[in-house]
Amino acid sequence: MSSGTIDIDEFENAEDGEFERRNDTERIVLFLDENDDRAWKASSIAEALELSPDAVSAILSRLKERGLVRHKRPYWAITDDEERLESAYRLHQQYETANEQYGEERLEELRTDEMEPVQ
Repeated sequence: MSSGTIDIDEFENAEDGEFERRNDTERIVLFLDENDDRAWKASSIAEALELSPDAVSAILSRLKERGLVRHKRPYWAITDDEERLESAYRLHQQYETANEQYGEERLEELRTDEMEPVQ
């Protein structure tokens, strides 16, 4: 995922406009990854992506808990742990594939008490 790239199979199989439909969390991670030579204020990220500053701050906090971004008040940057970032990207892709195959509601039905939460 580093350097703003995607797997060629994902590119080839994507529908027109699919990458524009990414959710806000994906957009923030991709933005920070594509601009990994800089650290950003949450307000600057919000402005660049045309998102609410409050929403960006909340998303960045969740990403920090997952170890996907670094924070030194007031700046944010993508993690320097490329293995962790790639692992999160693969997990996200697997979830998206399962969601497409089974539907979000069906995935909730398949959940069991033995399943560990993903962080």
